Amino acid sequence: MPVTATGEEDVVAGLSQNEVSITANFNGSEILIFGAVQRFAPLPATGPMQVIVTIEGPDRPLTVRRKERRYGIWMNTESVEVDAAPTFYAVATTAPFEDVITHTEDLRHRISIPRAIRAVDTGIVRSEEFTEAVIRIRTAAGLYQMLEGAVTLRGETLFNTSIGLPANLTEGDYVVRIFLTRDLQVVASYQTDISVRKVGLERLIYTLAHERPLIYGLLSLAIAIAAGWGASAVFRYIRTGR
Repeated sequence: MPVTATGEEDVVAGLSQNEVSITANFNGSEILIFGAVQRFAPLPATGPMQVIVTIEGPDRPLTVRRKERRYGIWMNTESVEVDAAPTFYAVATTAPFEDVITHTEDLRHRISIPRAIRAVDTGIVRSEEFTEAVIRIRTAAGLYQMLEGAVTLRGETLFNTSIGLPANLTEGDYVVRIFLTRDLQVVASYQTDISVRKVGLERLIYTLAHERPLIYGLLSLAIAIAAGWGASAVFRYIRTGR
């Protein structure tokens, strides 16, 4: 879904895969993103072109709490409600981020990781501190990635990059966005989706747990009883030898 800002340049892009299946042995996946710049006028006599690629997972609200040691124990003291935070977010660029886009354009298009997180300030504490905590934790888990210089641009026409998706993905639709910039301003953009779905046994377990909790609970209980009985039978057999 291309969205052109100036009408002189556009994005034609594709993905190595538009669907990711989460199975029992799923340990992550890599998405190859490639494309070309389509021009309807001579090459602009402005600054060099830059490319930004983002992949954003489903948004989820969350509460971020701060723990402090008081009276000899650790306890929650302050919290901030994060209205929407991507479960996964990656940004890949052709150059350092501050060299490809202005702060104003970043705010407008919500491109950088902090801009993708919407926090509600309680007035008690600064929400920026809690947003930074979310970014730090999810970056360590591989869920947030800032990949400066990871996009290769050839002759201001062809570009490509690859972004790794970790094993702990949340099921849902992932949005891929591509931005072309000149003189730090967005001149064209493109958007498409990647579908991430559980399949096989994972799909069955997930469906039972969320849509048939009673059946899921009874099955879990039955499996636990069967496992306990089986372990007891094996133990008796080992002790008696028969």
